[in-house]
This record gives sequence, structure tokens and C-alpha cells, in this order.
Amino acid sequence: MLDFWRFAMSDLRMNNLRGYLAEFLVAKAIGATGPRVEWDAYDVLSPDGTRIEVKSSAYMQVWDQRRPSAIRFTGLTGRTWDPRNGESPEATFNADVYVFAVQTAKSHVEYDVLDIDQWAFYVAPRTALEALGYKSVSLNALERITDGPTGYAGLAAAIRKVSEDSGPGAAAGDAR
Repeated sequence: MLDFWRFAMSDLRMNNLRGYLAEFLVAKAIGATGPRVEWDAYDVLSPDGTRIEVKSSAYMQVWDQRRPSAIRFTGLTGRTWDPRNGESPEATFNADVYVFAVQTAKSHVEYDVLDIDQWAFYVAPRTALEALGYKSVSLNALERITDGPTGYAGLAAAIRKVSEDSGPGAAAGDAR
């Protein structure tokens, strides 16, 4: 197993692994105990039933860059999967709360994916994203529809606030 990890997953700066790390950080922040389910309609289920989708991005990538990347989050909607009915006919917003995690380092020298102080989290309700009508969202748009970035220490409270402010049924997630 260690050889496999060294081969395939030793660099947490890779986009897919950084995404898994962001999901893990959100899960730990809210006290979620369930395992990650690869093809679920959302990424994290909170203890109160709030369904959370986690998106991550970074200014710096694994490869050499001339300048930092623009922060943009894609894949806000997705098709759900049901073993009896197959894939849903259309892509929808499938979580109650969306957490956008940004690894904030702007140079390879300072980039430390495990430094929790280098992460900023933007928390938005599904309703705000639906109102935008986009399949992707920029950092500028997130600044307008959220309370701005929060650090890891404030993440659980930000998720709870957005979930509570989203109105009835926001935390009526399904059980896994």
C-alpha cells in the first residue's frame, strides 16, 4: 500500500488530491464521520443531514507556471445516479451548501498544501448558486454571494450559518 501511495498519491498539490484534501478538511471541520463516497451526488454529509459539495482550486499548480492561475470553480451541477433508474436526465444542484476551498499560496516556494493557514473557504447556499444560473463560478462572484472567505477555524460556523439561513428543508439531506 505504501508503494502505491508513493507512486500515485504522494503529491497533494495535484488537482484531484487537493480536492480530496479539501473534502477531508470540510468533513473534519463539521464532525462528519462517514467515508467519502466517490459517485455520490454530494461530497460530505454533516451530522445534521446537510449535504455539502466541496470544490477546490489553487493559484499554484503542480507544474511550472508563468503566473498564478485564475480561481474558477466548475462542475457546480451534476447528474445523480440511482441503481434502479440509472443517471438522472438533467444536471442539477445536488447539495444544500457549497464550500469553495482556495489554496492561497501564490508562489511554488511558499506553497504548502498542508498549511491550514494557506486555505480560504467561501460558503454559499445552493439557492444563491441557482440564482446565478451558471455551471461554474469565479472568485469574484463568490465574493458577491458569500460573506467572504473564512479560515479553517470558522468553517464549521460558516457552514452552519448558511445551512440555517437557507430556510426550511436545507438540512433535510438523505441518509447514505
